[in-house]
Amino acid sequence: MTKIGTDEWVAQVGERTEAYRGLTAPVRRTWDGIPLGWRFAAAMLLVALLPVATDSSYVVRVGVNAFLFGLLALGLNVVVGYAGLLDLGYIAFYGFGAYTYALLSSDQIGVHLPAELTLIVVVALTAGLGYVLGLPSRRLLGDYLAIVTLFFGQVFVQLAIHLDRLSLPWADGPVNVTGGPNGIVGIDPIRLVGVTFSSVTDYFYLLLVAFVALAVGLHRLTASRTGRAWRALREDPLAAEQMGLPVNRLKLLAFAVGGAVAGFAGAVFAAVQVGVFPQNFETLLLIMIYAAVILGGAGSLPGVAIGAAVIAVFPEVLRTPDYARLIFYGVVLGGLVALLRPWSRLAAVLAGTVVLGFVVRFATAAAWPDAAAVAPGGLVARALGAWVATPPNATTVGNVAFVLLVPAVLAVTRLRGPARTWALPTVLYLAAFVWETRLVAEPSVTRQLVLGAILVVMMTARPQGLLGTPRVEML
Repeated sequence: MTKIGTDEWVAQVGERTEAYRGLTAPVRRTWDGIPLGWRFAAAMLLVALLPVATDSSYVVRVGVNAFLFGLLALGLNVVVGYAGLLDLGYIAFYGFGAYTYALLSSDQIGVHLPAELTLIVVVALTAGLGYVLGLPSRRLLGDYLAIVTLFFGQVFVQLAIHLDRLSLPWADGPVNVTGGPNGIVGIDPIRLVGVTFSSVTDYFYLLLVAFVALAVGLHRLTASRTGRAWRALREDPLAAEQMGLPVNRLKLLAFAVGGAVAGFAGAVFAAVQVGVFPQNFETLLLIMIYAAVILGGAGSLPGVAIGAAVIAVFPEVLRTPDYARLIFYGVVLGGLVALLRPWSRLAAVLAGTVVLGFVVRFATAAAWPDAAAVAPGGLVARALGAWVATPPNATTVGNVAFVLLVPAVLAVTRLRGPARTWALPTVLYLAAFVWETRLVAEPSVTRQLVLGAILVVMMTARPQGLLGTPRVEML
């Protein structure tokens, strides 16, 4: 609660002093003393070394996807994080930009415009489309605006699928505009100022430059009068209007800027993939971009960038079982270390979990000798093979355990004191059993579940996201 007449910065001096205590205090103090611009430059310099540090085109491709996610998250952050408008049709701008670039740079309609002109046309058209979509926002807010924009996103996908048989009065037969379910292929690479971007590494550096330029531009924009007006609109549209701010014009501008950014990202995506297809722009991608904004913190440029990197890279890491195990058990152990106090309680929970695991393992091995086989994989997998029970019908038992794990986790969050300490070893072992028997072997399912769990935990522990600013209500 904010008190009138109180200097918040002075009142919070105790909290800031407390934050610089502990073993990591010198590192945190030094890091916070570095200007934001230098920190951003250092981070981008390290990222720029990725293609040099690896000879894997797959790793570089993941970096390209991370930058595309980053551009989309920055654009969505303008609409959602700055202006506070719930846009569920945002991914349609991404698709519109991709299809527009494909039409102007392929044999689909026989047009091959220069990339410089094509990108300008794409950005201008998507900005105009954003302006048009923003027109209903003058009268709609919240859920009503979300429904309208969601309808727009679904309409775009349906048009992309069915505009391969468009009947025009002046045409002799149906005109194939979007290629239908087969999409558009054979798209020209981007050529700028005489440089042809023909490899994944080339597009990695193109997106790096674009991401840096956009981030710097949005940072300057947020410090301008327009950025401050957007934030006022986000906090209270009625109060902003009463203060004389052009609310409707600010909404339309936010939609236009967000649409332009998504359109540019879509154009680069089409060039990188050398083809566009309707399934590239479905609702799942929208959920992923929203997850990046929510995870990093709506309204925070560094937070949104970090969220996009996590959402883009994290699922790829989970494809490898050994890496997935390290992340899963590392996160569980880190959570226990951060939440359980005193240390004797943490030691009791860990010891109880280990003992329970060996007891169940020996009992399972006695009933099913085949279960004593060591799990394949790296060092972590071999260690778990001597601890986690793996019965012959692991799939069925794992499914049952997964069903039991969900209410068990919910129940342990409601317990307090010694009851939670006694229950935690069972829940932890059940989680390890489900992970080893079901989730680690199915990365396509595991990635969605893990990301969902991360978002649920984040929204519970820190609703404003990693670097977002908590909303303060005036009383």
